[in-house]
Amino acid sequence: GGSVKAGKMPEEDKKRQCKQEEQQQQKEEEREGLIEFYSSYQELFQFFCSNTTIHGAIRLVCSKKNKMKTAFWSVLFFLTFGLLYWQFGILYREYFSYPVNLNLNLNSDRLIFPAVTLCTLNPYRYSAIRKKLDELDQITHQTLLDLYDYNMSLPQSDWSTLNTQKRSSRSLLHQVQRHPLRRQKRDNLVNLPENSPSVDKNDWRIGFVLCSENNDCFHQAYSSGVDAVREWYSFHYINILAQVPDAKALDESDFENFIYACRFNEATCDKANYTHFHHPLYGNCYTFNDNSSSLWTSSLPGINNGLSLVVRTEQNDFIPLLSTVTGARVMVHDQNEPAFMDDGGFNVRPGIETSISMRKEMTVRLGGSYSDCTEDGSDVPVQNLYSSRYTEQVCIRSCFQLNMVKRCGCAYYFYPLPKGAEYCDYTKHVSWGYCYYKLLAEFKADVLGCFHKCRKPCKMTEYQLSAGYSRWPSAVSEDWVFYMLSQQNKYNITSKRNGVAKVNIFFEEWNYKTNGESPAFTVVTLLSQLGNQWSLWFGSSVLSVMELAELILDFIAITFILAFRWFRSRQKLSPPGPSPNTHDNTAFQEEAPAPGAPHRFTVEAVVTTLPSYNSLEPRGPSRDGELGHE
Repeated sequence: GGSVKAGKMPEEDKKRQCKQEEQQQQKEEEREGLIEFYSSYQELFQFFCSNTTIHGAIRLVCSKKNKMKTAFWSVLFFLTFGLLYWQFGILYREYFSYPVNLNLNLNSDRLIFPAVTLCTLNPYRYSAIRKKLDELDQITHQTLLDLYDYNMSLPQSDWSTLNTQKRSSRSLLHQVQRHPLRRQKRDNLVNLPENSPSVDKNDWRIGFVLCSENNDCFHQAYSSGVDAVREWYSFHYINILAQVPDAKALDESDFENFIYACRFNEATCDKANYTHFHHPLYGNCYTFNDNSSSLWTSSLPGINNGLSLVVRTEQNDFIPLLSTVTGARVMVHDQNEPAFMDDGGFNVRPGIETSISMRKEMTVRLGGSYSDCTEDGSDVPVQNLYSSRYTEQVCIRSCFQLNMVKRCGCAYYFYPLPKGAEYCDYTKHVSWGYCYYKLLAEFKADVLGCFHKCRKPCKMTEYQLSAGYSRWPSAVSEDWVFYMLSQQNKYNITSKRNGVAKVNIFFEEWNYKTNGESPAFTVVTLLSQLGNQWSLWFGSSVLSVMELAELILDFIAITFILAFRWFRSRQKLSPPGPSPNTHDNTAFQEEAPAPGAPHRFTVEAVVTTLPSYNSLEPRGPSRDGELGHE
């Protein structure tokens, strides 16, 4: 009996050892569970649906015995998710479109009076260019006589110098002949012979011919003969001005002869209150309250607390082919801004009192991603040629002038001169007129890109104007008014009604409007809208979002762990092959399991290598019998 027990002990030890190994491996797997989180995707998903605060997720688990309900809630759940993120996409698109809210504020305060520019509408005959202008008038007289049989009257002084003009240089006549004023048919643009009879004016257009250095010519035509003659004369007039060194620096202004009276806030103006410049087409111009040390401030609104001017509108020593209107031109603008009389100015009628009331309006735009505006023009790819702050019109004119210098080799006389350039003069730049008009057509069509490059400033100050008119002086008072003007200003009246005009410029009220912008969709607004959508579709909160983020992180972690275990199991299932003569199962039993190997592979190895305990039972009684028999 003792020997039988002794024979069974090794088998029991092996069984006990095997159980201990299984328990040890289970403990190792339990310890690994702290890292793996879950043993499978199914367990992870079931735990999430059973414990999350997102509405509807529990229905995916509790209805698993009913596959139809499970399918229905699955479709409904993911459809809701799709609608939620569709709404999220709409919100994000609106946020990144950077919408703005317009804020309107009314402010009340004493206002700084704006700058006011007044021009004579009387281009001045400078003494330095008087002879050439007289010669140009003689040529124009002959041209109009040939084209229209019109005998333009000229001052007697001009005719007296005709012989001197003939003996002078023929350069101007040569240039005029290179750029002649002609009539052409509207349909085929065939030049009209000089000796052709008079025809219907509606069948012809008048203009002048411009040619390049390669004799490529085109006809700059106008539907109005007045416009054509004025533009043709202006073209030659600009060339004459460009030939005079520092023509823009010439100062032949006569302030007292143009402005008879000037008062602001019931106080008389003086020379310290204005600056002077000459415009080639609008004549002598005077800017009041422009960048001086002490700016005017309106004490009260109303006509008696603004600027009041009495100006002479009778043309004296004028150039009739440039100036076709009588009166004065006035413009209201902000300080440190150039006066572009073509854009913002308007004319004052002779014999009329013009009362202009102003309303100040400020516009403040958001920069950056909210609008395509610039703070000071430093980020605009156009050099500012004006000695003033950035405005859109300053940029556009600078852009054209820079392209003019680059393309034509000279600068247009109406705009500031870039460094190192010179003004266009057809005695030096033969074909600049051809180049200019071609470039002007491209500029207006925005081929040069100036309107795209030049952006609006983020801060703008504008003045909304409204005007009222009345006869001045009245019929009963004109006699003593003109008598006083003649005595005080030595005004020799030749046309009482067209001789003077009065201008009043004042603030209508102290209130001024500020148009501001604010972001319509901030980060806080975006988060609020996202939360509203999340609550609408799933009835949950921020913590629910964290639960969803946790699910995603757990999913990624389990994926990495399962991939790692699969890789290790592949290594264990591919060991070196055993010897072909070895068939002992104990070789598999004694092989130690790889550390960290999955449990299912270890259990399978134990089952296939160890004989069952019952397979040893038949040998027990037979061997006992043999021993007893012996």
